[in-house]
Amino acid sequence: MVDDAERVIIGLEVHIQINSLESKLFCSCSSDYHGAGPNTRICPVCLGLPGSLPVTNEKAVHKAIQLCLAIGGRVAPVLRFDRKHYFYPDLPKNYQITQYLEPICRGGSVEIETRKGAKRIRIRRINIEEDPGRIVYPGGSPHSSPYALVDYNRSGVALLEIVTEPDMESPDEAVAFLEKLRSIVEHLGICDCGLEGAMRADANISIEGGERVEVKNITGFTEVKKALAYEITRQRDLLAKGQRPRRETRHWDAVRRVTLPARTKETEEDYRYMPEPNLPPAPIPRELVEKLRETLPELPDARMKRLVEQYGLRREVAKVLVSRKVLADFFEDAARIYSGDARRLANYLVNDLLNWLKDEELRPLYRRVRPEHVAKVMRLLDSGVISIRQAKELAEHLVKRGVDPEKLVEELGFRRIADPERLREVVRKVLKENPKAVRDALKNPKAINFLVGMVMRETRGRADPVVARRLVEEELEKMKS
Repeated sequence: MVDDAERVIIGLEVHIQINSLESKLFCSCSSDYHGAGPNTRICPVCLGLPGSLPVTNEKAVHKAIQLCLAIGGRVAPVLRFDRKHYFYPDLPKNYQITQYLEPICRGGSVEIETRKGAKRIRIRRINIEEDPGRIVYPGGSPHSSPYALVDYNRSGVALLEIVTEPDMESPDEAVAFLEKLRSIVEHLGICDCGLEGAMRADANISIEGGERVEVKNITGFTEVKKALAYEITRQRDLLAKGQRPRRETRHWDAVRRVTLPARTKETEEDYRYMPEPNLPPAPIPRELVEKLRETLPELPDARMKRLVEQYGLRREVAKVLVSRKVLADFFEDAARIYSGDARRLANYLVNDLLNWLKDEELRPLYRRVRPEHVAKVMRLLDSGVISIRQAKELAEHLVKRGVDPEKLVEELGFRRIADPERLREVVRKVLKENPKAVRDALKNPKAINFLVGMVMRETRGRADPVVARRLVEEELEKMKS
């Protein structure tokens, strides 16, 4: 729990891979490095070998312009690249091609919801740049590993760097911003943010009276929240002791749950920015910008409003659905197949299926869990073949096994028992084993609920509750006479 005594100031630098492209930003190497052997997706260009020349991937520029338009930013009239010099093992040529003097986008904002209501997080700039390589620490962290390895497969993958103004005041607000930004870029088809390393955040944190500290490369929203909370507490402790937090770069150690000093924070002069000599400035035609504006897809806020109006969903449920594009797509595909109560379907996805899907790993959707499977569960529920409790149990099997629900119903013995003769035997057994409850029910009709519940328990929820109640009442009437 973070104390609110002094104002916390948080700004984020979010790096999002444009992994919807077939190739990297400046070369023809595949951008799909996930699962590939180390250093197998590389060439002289992305390694920066002498004599190699970069060529800009136009589709990456188009995606950057779309994001700028989606957040209400101003698209630059000219595409310019710069060199940012720094020396680190994951940067083989000792400089990164990025944008400094003129980013592809300035301004714009992203609206989030906080406990105090809606809040706009201003965007300072969006840059196009190349991703460095990936440093692997076999021991789990820089401080516990005896050595480090470098995989350059990621080197040169197209990145968008989104730099916010310092408008966030808590870890919760930072996470809310990241969730909203993720939804926007997924709806734009820029990034599959569920892939490891596809969305990373650097956080700049300070407390009034202290210096700004940067925490680098935090992956996962849960880790972002933990890293920010720890760093805020650390800085407050220093200020309470009369010490001023120094300006520095720190790393988040996810194993030890602490931030650790990496190096003294560089200034802009340390990076020795210069125009990229191999990529001359190129005008961005207004016609192109307007064409891309016309092709913008439905964005999260508009989609959430439509889901509420079209399907009658509660706003809170629609908000969860659009938080991940794949989840909203899955819902709408299942709703078209089901053509029943869309509200029940949405609640099943949000309250039951999501319990078995990790927040940032929705890959079973469309792979193991198919829209037609979920539609079948809804139909089985509507027709009384299964109960609500059994539908909830089916959710786990759908996610983990991907089996057709009708087969699961037979395999698990979930088919509802509505045959009166078969249920009458169970009812008589329950009445015989619960004489006190029978006496209570003969005096007070409300006590029948207990006996019906026992019948449901005896049949593991498979008994038709309407038939079970009728049979219990009939047997009790016989006892009265």
